[in-house]
Amino acid sequence: MSVPDTAVPWPLVGRDLELAGFDAVWAARGRQGVVIHGPAGIGKSRLAEEFLPRAVRAGFEAGRATASSPAAAVPLGAIAHLIPPGLDLADPVRGFAAVARELSGPRGERRWVLLVDDLQWLDAASAVLLRQLMDAGVVRLIGTVRTGEPVGEAVGALCGGDAVHRIDLEPFDVRATEQALQAALGGPVVRRTVEALHEASGGNILFLRELVLGALAAGSLVHDGEIWEQTGPFAAGTRRLTEMIEARLSAAPVRARPALELLALCEPVPVADVLATTDLDTVTALEESGLVRVVICRRRTTVALAHPLYGEALRANISLLRRTRVLLDQIERTRAAGARRSDDTRRMAAWQLAATGTADRDLLVEAAALSRYAHDYAQTKTLLESLREEDQTTATRLALGEALFELGAPVGAEAVLAAADAGAREDPEKLAVAVVRSWNLFWGAGRAQDALRQIADADAIMTDPECRRMLRYHQASIRLSDGDASALALLDDMPDDVEDHGDPTAWLTAAMMKSMGLTMLGRTAEASAWAEHSYRTHLDIAGRALYPHPSAQLISLSVTLRDAGRFTEARAASELAHSGLGTSATQLTRTWVAFSRGQIELSCGHPATARRWFAESVRRARSQGQIRPLNPGLNGLAVAAALRGDIAAAERAAERARQYPAFGICGEFGALAQGWLRVARGDLVGARRELTEGAQRSRAAGNVPMEAWLLADLARLGGARAALERLTELAETGQGQLVPAVTALARALAADDSERLLASSGELAAMGADLYAAEAAGAAAAAFRRVGRPRRAPVAARLAAELAVLCEGARTPLVAAEAAAPLTARQRDIAVRAAAGVASKDIAAQLHLSVRTVENHLQNAYARLGVTTRAELAAALGA
Repeated sequence: MSVPDTAVPWPLVGRDLELAGFDAVWAARGRQGVVIHGPAGIGKSRLAEEFLPRAVRAGFEAGRATASSPAAAVPLGAIAHLIPPGLDLADPVRGFAAVARELSGPRGERRWVLLVDDLQWLDAASAVLLRQLMDAGVVRLIGTVRTGEPVGEAVGALCGGDAVHRIDLEPFDVRATEQALQAALGGPVVRRTVEALHEASGGNILFLRELVLGALAAGSLVHDGEIWEQTGPFAAGTRRLTEMIEARLSAAPVRARPALELLALCEPVPVADVLATTDLDTVTALEESGLVRVVICRRRTTVALAHPLYGEALRANISLLRRTRVLLDQIERTRAAGARRSDDTRRMAAWQLAATGTADRDLLVEAAALSRYAHDYAQTKTLLESLREEDQTTATRLALGEALFELGAPVGAEAVLAAADAGAREDPEKLAVAVVRSWNLFWGAGRAQDALRQIADADAIMTDPECRRMLRYHQASIRLSDGDASALALLDDMPDDVEDHGDPTAWLTAAMMKSMGLTMLGRTAEASAWAEHSYRTHLDIAGRALYPHPSAQLISLSVTLRDAGRFTEARAASELAHSGLGTSATQLTRTWVAFSRGQIELSCGHPATARRWFAESVRRARSQGQIRPLNPGLNGLAVAAALRGDIAAAERAAERARQYPAFGICGEFGALAQGWLRVARGDLVGARRELTEGAQRSRAAGNVPMEAWLLADLARLGGARAALERLTELAETGQGQLVPAVTALARALAADDSERLLASSGELAAMGADLYAAEAAGAAAAAFRRVGRPRRAPVAARLAAELAVLCEGARTPLVAAEAAAPLTARQRDIAVRAAAGVASKDIAAQLHLSVRTVENHLQNAYARLGVTTRAELAAALGA
């Protein structure tokens, strides 16, 4: 993807409510105008520009005026160009009447809308004249007012009153920020990058735009062919943004500078500490001018800068010696106050490091422990790496190894954990190191055998039976992750709750994977209940369980809910996992949250959304050196691309996936990718073969959900009879509503039963399986026509069309069933291949037919669909 044109204005997004509200207000009787209020850069002018043509379409003639500080000194300066020439305004009453007559026309039929930007700078004479014209019904106003600026009495009267609708424009939330970025950049953006840009911009669209332009110019915002991501720290944006912020800060009085510098380096700061650098009147003035914000939480009052970019601009101009002085003074104030807050120790350690490059050992260790509790692994790493080698212990090395693993540095983590292993003496220490080290080897480095060997080595030297039991649980978690469902037996004596262990990490990792093991066996109801229990337990003992992050439990929950067919709940669990991560740099967890969300959206039949999440998963895994997620993530991306007909992207992703080892639980994602890639190429026979073989391998591995998904896709691609017997077995022995639902679909497809197909569509739609439901409805419509029930066919066809809209352009043979309803099964099979560009002789070879037979079927298909070329055939089939 090429870099977006920086000169092109960004599209307007995230203001749908305001636009709809304007239309309603403008149509209301008695309205005289709409005025948008908000801080600089929030998008007031852009929104007003969107309002103006809507007013014109409603029958108004447009005029414009821009108020400014210089023009404010000139009476009528802002709107002089709108006053007809030759009018004498010396007499205000007669002058107003003349302006009104001239603007409204000889018969009073003309109505005007006037857009005035920055109304707060409008001169009083212009404001009075506009007010009179509005009262007379000659002019309606669309205006903007910058909050925080003084507004004169005349302008206040112009903007006030019930007849003028006020819009207080709020900053973008994260969702609107994401919409704006995707629209501007022309593609999806990694969620953490969205959050970082939202935080840096404060939801201000102008700041956001300048930050993006600066990042593009600096090369820190890059596109990998699928998704955009921040690869380095964001620069301060463009020179324009820097000048805007510096101009804003320069308005602060000189006496406020010490307070602003303190906030830039240490925010949020107790109000008492800010008052140690300046007086109360100055702090009050800073708040009123919008440079700082005062927050009262319970009995604590703190002060922070009003916008994140203010701190960056201020820090750039603080000298090294001045920075050291400010930080050391704040450390002393915090100590003098007793350092009572939960994060005071962490902050003092960080300030001391920033000020002097070193810190007291005990302070560093205590601060690092608190950072681990907060899952702030980046700060944990910084603090522990500041320790001298002689001050390192097994505990500090273990904590540093955890942090490096979570930050996506498995090689560095292994080196540190190996040193911790060498220094471990007691069994609890050996257990703690073995758990984290094997976890890093398996998930981070992708070395399953080395991970299991590490567990075996630890077991051989430990004597404490309780520690060995915990190690067995952890071994089960590794084997289950690798797709070995038989390892579930190792957890038979696992208690439902964490007992009083010194380190509950082994129980938590095993609990996370136990639900996955239950899911693999088709016991999805038990699996989801266990996953919910594990998550609640993890939250309850968060003070003792620093690793893994509690949100990791929600990955298992979302997967089990998805495999049970509870898609809405699965999506909610995935969102909860992401929000629970907050700003924590838990890279591995973020990668798998993205992957699980891709699985959910793919199952729902939303290939564009699924592709976005798989792309994020792959991008994060690559950038963090994670091996495990790459094969399933790339195969998921290939499936999503193939479903949308993007064969080139699907082929690239599938080829890249083969470069990495398959991941046990998702081992047959490759078969899914190859199957749908063959569908996109028009090779349904080959697709069915890929899916059949993948289902057989899944059955041998004991992976029930993977087998069920592959068999369901086989049924959708013309293999319903072949899939039905095994699907029926799975439906009878498993749990959850998904397998019975897809089995009912396969049964209806095999029987070509129109009523059953329609019922199946309703059941699948209620679950949120939109693509399955659309396919079932489309097949029902075609079946109704084949049996001569034309009145029922339109009902199913309309339902299929409505559901297809939800499927983000997914292209499958059954989605096209309604378009191809007049065709027989054989004609449709041949037509789909021909529409994909397969030559007749190749189709004949694939189906073991003569070329003449293929041509005859193809000509009959042309005649039944009313087309004459393969291009028209593709359009008729929706290909």
